Amino acid sequence: MFPLKRLREIVAGFASKKVVVVGDLIADEYLYGKPSRISREAPVLILRFTSREVRLGGAANAAHNVQALGATALPVGVLGHDSAGDEVRRLFAEKGIATEGVVGAEARLTPVKTRIMAGGYESTRQQVVRLDREPEPIIADPVEDALVAAVKAAGRSADAFLVSDYGYGAVTPRVFDTVLEAARARGAVVTVDSRYDLPRFRGATAAAPNEPEVEALAGAELGDERALEKAGRAVLERLESRYLLVTRGSRGMALFEREGPVTFMPIHGSDQIADVTGAGDTVIGAFTVALATGAGAVEAAWLANVAGGVVVMKRGTATVSTAELSESLGDDGAAARP
Repeated sequence: MFPLKRLREIVAGFASKKVVVVGDLIADEYLYGKPSRISREAPVLILRFTSREVRLGGAANAAHNVQALGATALPVGVLGHDSAGDEVRRLFAEKGIATEGVVGAEARLTPVKTRIMAGGYESTRQQVVRLDREPEPIIADPVEDALVAAVKAAGRSADAFLVSDYGYGAVTPRVFDTVLEAARARGAVVTVDSRYDLPRFRGATAAAPNEPEVEALAGAELGDERALEKAGRAVLERLESRYLLVTRGSRGMALFEREGPVTFMPIHGSDQIADVTGAGDTVIGAFTVALATGAGAVEAAWLANVAGGVVVMKRGTATVSTAELSESLGDDGAAARP
């Protein structure tokens, strides 16, 4: 049980923290259509276009979540000189997120994930298909130089570093080494969320993979909590990290501590989720800010668990505010009033 007063004090402390978010900046595009008829050309549904929306995705969504939680997000990443890059920059400006660390790259595509959403005005919109526009996962030397300089500049005032790697090349080994150096100089935490290459990020304070990612890294099926505990310990040792926060979908989370036990946490709220898009960004954002604020690992993990439980009840790429998080803590059976 966690004292409710203590948890809310941690959340209130978010406002004084600065988090450098280093990673792949993505535009999440949503195209909405109302089902019309079946095509004569092929057995496919025809949607009548109704609207379009673009949201911050990838590392940009992680930064947005940090900012929404009351901390100051300082994103470092690459955007192309294209319409998608312009939209990400515009969204950053609208959210009050600094862009000094955002590097522009000629002849590089800004990653875009386009989701085609079908549904009527009074029905739930369902994702029909997703189309990804992806750049080559290689960045030019001058762009890497600029990213390294941006990490150093932003890191001078950082309380934490969050690395969000989606495999598009922004977090090169040299960029990550610069993150570790800047973090050591500041005594700051470093957290990592990497979809495809987590072992490359050895030396971070914490990593936040999901259970299938742990299963792939361990090379063994995780049939029960005992198997997960064995695999999680092996991954934690391999990463040389202090903490490993494993998200388990409807089964909640598991926190591994190098110098402590494994803590299994049930899912917060209902398991009737609306949308898991971007939920991992919310989890690692909340976990990182909480650790930077001085929360213990279990406290930080529970706050991340609650934040994740709130965001999956929203449709599309979304965030959680400090007000929503504090209010949800009051509905939480694991938080005890003092």
